Amino acid sequence: MNKKTHVLGVLFLGMSMVGFAQKSVQYFPVAFEGFRSVIDSTKVEQLDEVVITDSRFKLKRENSGKVITKITQIELQHLQGKSIAEILNATAGIEINGTKSNAAQTLSYYVRGGRNRQVLVLIDGVALTDASQIANDYDLRLLNADQVESIEILKGASSSLYGSGAATAVINIKLKEASKNVIAANFKSVIGSNQSQNNQGYAIEDFRNSVSVNGTLHNFSYLASFGNQYTSGLSSLKSIETDKDAFNSINGNLKLGYRVSEQFKMTLYGSFDDFKADFDDLYSGLELKDVTKTNQYRVGIAPEFSYKNGSINLNAAYNNTKRDAVSSSYPAIYKAESMIADVFNRYQFNEDFYTVLGLNVQKNNMESLAIPYGSTNLQQSINPDISKFTSTDPYVNVVYISNFGLNINAGARLNNHSEYGSHTVYSLNPSYKKHLGFGYLKGLATYSTAYITPSLYQLFEPTYGNIDLKPEENETVELGAELNITQKATFSVVYFNRKETQFIDFVDLGNFVYKYQNVADSFTASGVEFSADYSLLNNLKIKGNATYTHVEEDLRLRIPELKVNATLLYELSEATFLSVSYQFNDDRSDAVYNASTFQNDIVNLKSYSLFDFYISQKIIHNKVTLFANITNILNEEFEELNGYSTRGRNVNIGLHINL
Repeated sequence: MNKKTHVLGVLFLGMSMVGFAQKSVQYFPVAFEGFRSVIDSTKVEQLDEVVITDSRFKLKRENSGKVITKITQIELQHLQGKSIAEILNATAGIEINGTKSNAAQTLSYYVRGGRNRQVLVLIDGVALTDASQIANDYDLRLLNADQVESIEILKGASSSLYGSGAATAVINIKLKEASKNVIAANFKSVIGSNQSQNNQGYAIEDFRNSVSVNGTLHNFSYLASFGNQYTSGLSSLKSIETDKDAFNSINGNLKLGYRVSEQFKMTLYGSFDDFKADFDDLYSGLELKDVTKTNQYRVGIAPEFSYKNGSINLNAAYNNTKRDAVSSSYPAIYKAESMIADVFNRYQFNEDFYTVLGLNVQKNNMESLAIPYGSTNLQQSINPDISKFTSTDPYVNVVYISNFGLNINAGARLNNHSEYGSHTVYSLNPSYKKHLGFGYLKGLATYSTAYITPSLYQLFEPTYGNIDLKPEENETVELGAELNITQKATFSVVYFNRKETQFIDFVDLGNFVYKYQNVADSFTASGVEFSADYSLLNNLKIKGNATYTHVEEDLRLRIPELKVNATLLYELSEATFLSVSYQFNDDRSDAVYNASTFQNDIVNLKSYSLFDFYISQKIIHNKVTLFANITNILNEEFEELNGYSTRGRNVNIGLHINL
């Protein structure tokens, strides 16, 4: 029996056990009072769970036409010691390559067979992109998990509501708000090992700390937080085990709010995120002590004016990024600026009809400096006066919730781009909900389009850029169903099919000439996502998901055909919480440059299974918590990327204090 068949057998056995448990335990509606456990708190959330990403309105999950993954603060508290990328990597349909490697490893986002440029990250409602990146994507390594309140993941094309880049997923990250108390403080410290499968000395090489002070005084609120991480002990390359490539990051965040009146409130914020990362050269296999530095700061305002049945909102931000390859074999500096203003009017005509009418304006530019052939000094290679664009997008979204079960979510956006003119994207998302005696059953369907403009690097880089590039276009079809058993379980299954046209690829033109070009052929990615969330007992819960992804050969690199995640959560007592997590990643292919043939060879990366364990203990209720993680318990050896290191069995312990 091969490993994939074994994993499927385990998955179906687990689901059978869930079904058996459901039949064996007589179901009674349970009153909310007395629910003190984290497991029980999650049950309450299931009954009245609210999602916003698919409509920008607070809608009950049962009225949403999408299967949205929501990671609450309660769940984040049980994932302490993990990065945002690691947390997202356990979500159905998402593979974030690099999360199990050296802490400095560049992250690649593979959602439903897509790439980085097809995933859009929102932080407090503001779309964050990095115009200095080849894919224009936001680097999740910049974000400190301790600053995050909750996360919603909306998969599928959502360009009609969120613009260019929202082709396979929107990751909506909400940062923490100020406490209602006059003053409150939080402190967290984590130490742990950071070692490969062959080095099990358990030296303390991972240090993470965060602190925040926040509160509310009359109509004024404030929140200031700071975090840092220093991780060493693991080489970036598998072949150089004695090397220690360090990752050092710092984060600062300030948020100020003032309620002028019952109708009007203002929020101001600013943040900085810096990291320094060591890396080596895979092609030579040498320990070069290369370093890359990334610095980002952003400031913004978010006023909101509320009126009867609606509100007018503005999210405006300025973002500045600098990436510097210091002491590198190929020194370079990349700089980018982006300004975004998103103003929208939310209006609720009645209990059945919701509308959003908005205007999104963006302006991006980038600059790069490199050392030309024959020179020893950095010189400008991309001019920011030329490498820039603006876009002005009016958009509308309408939600209709009937009293007989039919719900419709529809939207359209007119993208007006300074380089590409006007282009329309739209979405139609009907769903039908049937209330049952024990919960509800929901069927859903979606047809949506997405529009991805080339990045400034792909257009204007002097060696590889191509100003004749056309935007990539995506069409996505989804069909699915969701079954909810009140206070007990939620099961969902979704089929997706995404067609890409005018795909932008890095093409070998021969004679050592490479260019970004639109590929004439269209490509299709399709698959099935299954998720289950089941409370076996009042203090015992199982969560799991499985994703099957079929991608055409040209797009298959590093994407597992089958991926499974499962977590068993158990509250031993009011103070003690335990969880065991499992992840299976199927075989994947990777490309390796062959210096003899000057071509890429395709290699196979073997499948792997990982088990993790987490425990937390409340020392003082709601004040002091101790926690610990053991990752890759069986110390399995595997690869995420060919030739790069991955982490073996590791342990970390932490202390969290709320004052």
